[in-house]
Amino acid sequence: MQNPPMHIHRDWRGLAASSRGATVAMGNFDGVHRGHRAVIEAARAASPDAPLGIITFEPHPREYFAAQAGRVEPPFRLMNAESRATRLARHGVGQLYELPFGPYLAGLSPEDFARQVLAEGLGIAHVAVGEDFRYGRGRAGDAATLAEAGARLGFGVTIVPLVCGGAEGRASSTAIRAALAEGRPRDAEAMLGHWHRIEGEVLHGEKRGRELGFPTANMELDGLHLPRLGVYAVLVDVLDGPDRGSYRGVASLGVRPMFGQNAPNLETHLFDFKGDLYGHHLSVALVEYLRPEEKFDGLDALIAQMQADATQARRILSAP
Repeated sequence: MQNPPMHIHRDWRGLAASSRGATVAMGNFDGVHRGHRAVIEAARAASPDAPLGIITFEPHPREYFAAQAGRVEPPFRLMNAESRATRLARHGVGQLYELPFGPYLAGLSPEDFARQVLAEGLGIAHVAVGEDFRYGRGRAGDAATLAEAGARLGFGVTIVPLVCGGAEGRASSTAIRAALAEGRPRDAEAMLGHWHRIEGEVLHGEKRGRELGFPTANMELDGLHLPRLGVYAVLVDVLDGPDRGSYRGVASLGVRPMFGQNAPNLETHLFDFKGDLYGHHLSVALVEYLRPEEKFDGLDALIAQMQADATQARRILSAP
């Protein structure tokens, strides 16, 4: 059965009555991994008949505080806001409260956040958080203080233990980033509970792949944590347009060392595909790391390696 449409709200003030009173899970939900989903399911179980909501923040608080401190940090996000919303909708979330994180929210004490945002603004019935959740000015509030505030303000609180996932121990965005940076997408999948996906619009590139017999769909990686650069076997969902559907392929994630210095991007070749993807949105799942990027002696060597990569990817993706 298809889930009903998800409604996205970007403020806690002035909401219609139909958008208030949800049972919510609260956190950043970067990656929507197994630990996040345990919090979502705890919220669902607390009141199965109430609307299911998510409270999250945009920009990510870590991005905000880094900018305020004048720090330039490498991108760390596993998902942009659009990709996160897509994944949350698949889990039956009906109300997404994507709250604007800035000076006002950052300056609220834990008590003021619970009262102004959760009780008065969103009118929540119940909230679920992970046991390591922190909130309020200076991260002074934790799950225990939230439960105390809920008892005073009239909403319930469920505190969810941390979840283990795969060989890395507990499922965390930090551990998932490490697995991806080391070229271990299957370990990342064990913690995520789904393949790590890069989503975005297909942009016009220099069309070198087409000239080499391997046309590619080119996507930017701005603002996202970079997995290990190299070639991957991938599963691809075309999310819109006449060719909407699921495909297999091979992708190069990197800077294209054969052709000078370039910003990192993702170039995906879909097997047995003849359509036009420019302007459409793709979701590319990294399944297995094949090899690092290389600079070849010439185009003939590059083409031969691309053919070998495609053969290897087809074999991997055809396995049970």
